[in-house]
Amino acid sequence: MSDYFRDRRVVVTGGAGFLGRFVTEGLRRRGCRGIEIPLVEQYDLVKAADIVRMYETMQPDVVIHLAAVVGGIGANRERPAEFFYQNLMMGVQLIEQARLYGVEKFVAIGTVCAYPKFTEVPFKEEDLWAGYPEETNAPYGLAKKMLLVQSQAYRRQYGFNSVFLLPVNLYGPGDNFDPATSHVIPALIKKCVDALDVGRDHIVCWGTGEASREFIYAADAAEGILLATEHYNGVEPVNIGAGSEVRIKDLAHKIAELTGFAGEIRWDASKPDGQPRRCLDVSKAKAQFGFEAKTPLDVGLKETVDWYKATRRAGPV
Repeated sequence: MSDYFRDRRVVVTGGAGFLGRFVTEGLRRRGCRGIEIPLVEQYDLVKAADIVRMYETMQPDVVIHLAAVVGGIGANRERPAEFFYQNLMMGVQLIEQARLYGVEKFVAIGTVCAYPKFTEVPFKEEDLWAGYPEETNAPYGLAKKMLLVQSQAYRRQYGFNSVFLLPVNLYGPGDNFDPATSHVIPALIKKCVDALDVGRDHIVCWGTGEASREFIYAADAAEGILLATEHYNGVEPVNIGAGSEVRIKDLAHKIAELTGFAGEIRWDASKPDGQPRRCLDVSKAKAQFGFEAKTPLDVGLKETVDWYKATRRAGPV
């Protein structure tokens, strides 16, 4: 760790959210005394006036932009316009007003959904423009991808230091377990635990189970983001991932075993699989700012399952 954050004021949009809590915790460990979190109740970051007011009030040196409208395949299919508009307008206006305000550095968080549907595995940053994203999450992926275009354009014309990171699918304690908007790991955990609660002998999962995904423990992703904020000032995007993939079918069996669900896992092939494979080349993050994910998938899954079970006993999630 360096002293980079010690005397800088850092705004973390989405700082009260799942990934944001790990990022702000990491900032505190680094001795940052000026952490600012714009809460949704006070600032609508889709509106330029609220963004201006936020910058004037919080006076950041650095902005880490995590806030996003996100969800799984179902939510992306049902709300494509909302996912495109809100994510695009938040990011574009935050970067523009940061430039006008004189922010020292802007860290834009993209998404693995920005990659083309059919990308050679492992995904290299140079392949980002080699095709169109998978259809169900293209509006979200493209909205985020435009922040890379903006970051590079602003660097060329204005000398504005905006960097762009591409994290893979996140998971961990504190994840979103709402079935309407959750991603695959919390969705599978909830299905298994709910089935145990009511004595159901099977669960039904979307797709064929043959697609693969890469997952990174949220605390590891936060560390990667903070290392990049400290040490990376390049123009090119950088992947943040674990560097390995797992079939969704195998993931479901891992989660069933960890939760204690011994029933049948059925697959509804009428529902989409999404992108066929996802696995990132993570060599650039290691080379540029020394980041490597530390948490094995089996360890992270157990901690997530244990957290969810404990939280359910304490009260509703």
